Amino acid sequence: MAFPTSVNSQITDSVTETNTEVLGNAPAMAMANLYQATAQALANASHNATVAQQQNNILAQAVTTQGVAMLYSLPIGGGGGGSGGG
Repeated sequence: MAFPTSVNSQITDSVTETNTEVLGNAPAMAMANLYQATAQALANASHNATVAQQQNNILAQAVTTQGVAMLYSLPIGGGGGGSGGG
């Protein structure tokens, strides 16, 4: 243990005040970290939902295009009965 001098007490007071400040700010920092992590998780979830919706729309457009192409490839009229005319 150091001998008590004016410098030693100033250092001790400085360290004590710093420790007190850190301990006092700890709950606020913990909540700030929690809020930041929650916001990041919600942003990631929103982004994932948007990407899934975009991919679903692309798939729906591709299926529609294939269906229309299939309809266009059907023979129109011609012989052989049915309701195709002719």
